[in-house]
Amino acid sequence: MSVTHGAGAFPSPPGGFAPAPAQSTKRNTELGLLLVAIGITTVSMMLVEASLEQALTMDLAKYGLAYAGLFLVAHLAVRRYAKYADPLLLPIVALLNGLGLVLIHRLDLADQENARYMGLSAPSPDANQQILWTAFGIALFIAVLVFLHDYRLLARFSYTLGLIGLIALAIPALLPSQFSEVNGAKIWIKLPGFSIQPGEFAKILLIIFFASVLVAKRDLFTTAGKHFLGMDFPRARDLGPILAAWVISIGVMVFEKDLGTSLLLFTTVLVMLYIATERVGWLVIGFSLLAVGFVFAYQMFGHVRVRVQTWADPLADYSNTGYQISQSLFGLATGGVAGTGLGSGRPAQVPFAKTDFIIATIGEELGLIGLAAILLLFLILVIRGLRTALAVRDSFGKLLAAGLSFTLAVQLFVVVGGVTKLIPLTGLTTPFVSYGGSSLLANYLLLALLMKISHAAREPAQPRKKPVTPIAEAQTEMMGRE
Repeated sequence: MSVTHGAGAFPSPPGGFAPAPAQSTKRNTELGLLLVAIGITTVSMMLVEASLEQALTMDLAKYGLAYAGLFLVAHLAVRRYAKYADPLLLPIVALLNGLGLVLIHRLDLADQENARYMGLSAPSPDANQQILWTAFGIALFIAVLVFLHDYRLLARFSYTLGLIGLIALAIPALLPSQFSEVNGAKIWIKLPGFSIQPGEFAKILLIIFFASVLVAKRDLFTTAGKHFLGMDFPRARDLGPILAAWVISIGVMVFEKDLGTSLLLFTTVLVMLYIATERVGWLVIGFSLLAVGFVFAYQMFGHVRVRVQTWADPLADYSNTGYQISQSLFGLATGGVAGTGLGSGRPAQVPFAKTDFIIATIGEELGLIGLAAILLLFLILVIRGLRTALAVRDSFGKLLAAGLSFTLAVQLFVVVGGVTKLIPLTGLTTPFVSYGGSSLLANYLLLALLMKISHAAREPAQPRKKPVTPIAEAQTEMMGRE
């Protein structure tokens, strides 16, 4: 038997055509990459222990087993609840988180050595807290995978989530300084035995809000106004969203003295607006507002002027405001191309080496090669997120994935730019690498949302079943007798 098409004939195989092969979920690839990340982290921890302790201690087993167990559990959750998600996202995050844990443990050992030299009691290791916060972050990651069946449900509650995000941003500014201020920035909520940085979560909530608004009001934002210099600029009455984002960013910079979060929020919203409209005019207006805000802040607020002056010449006030960035530059210069080796540098001389300046620790002990490798991992993470934005079918998912990916890119640029003296210091932390509970929890929430969108983008379309008419409603037909 054959099936004919036009002049030619296409013979059918004897048993008929075989069904199309099932699409691979790539979960085994993810597992293999996770095992590589666990191996790299374990070897790095062994190098630190051998260099500083001259032996392998129980810390290696404690941190290594906890780290491996947590990410294997996360892998099982992905295999069950997001089996078509991008197989590179979780392993990259696992490696970044693992290397961050190694560096924090290395700095803990340096702090203990300094305490012994000074005759003081050894401080409690921050690596214990980091592994605990990693556990909480992965628990939040799994909870999102389990309970958020469809990320598009977030669009229904976008205004509520946006309001919660604004309230979370405003609370530290309204609290007394003793409950919110750390190192001059009012970005914390400090309670007895507990502290949290609400701005880390607010940025994700506001990205969800702006993604929903841009999709719902896209026709409004794409309406062309004046045409000038080959670009279409929006009408004045359509500038509300970008002005709102600008005012929020200025408010964060003025009342909370947080230049990093201010810059991060505004640039993320600006890029999302450009992606939604494809109008260069929005970028021109946005960067003009950014320049106006910076000049205003420099003229009006002393802490901004100090940041800029320190950036211009950190050695001018080396013993005070310039000490941190100067020590960071000295550490990067000491590391050179190949680095001093894990455990062989002196990164503890840089203040806040575990948080804001962990990039300097990487540059000193792993050198330019190691730092470039870390940046390459982040680059792949961002690219895979943007690829998810291109692949997903709905506009809300596209904007949400693009916004979440781009906020990682901006945060990394701001952090590395500040540490290397490319731009003034902003106080942001390196995602997944730096010490800190709020940052880890928020970034694992971001990762979970990207995984859900990636799962929806890669999931094969379900074949539509022809509706079966109930027999009671089936139409009858009179047949004539032959």
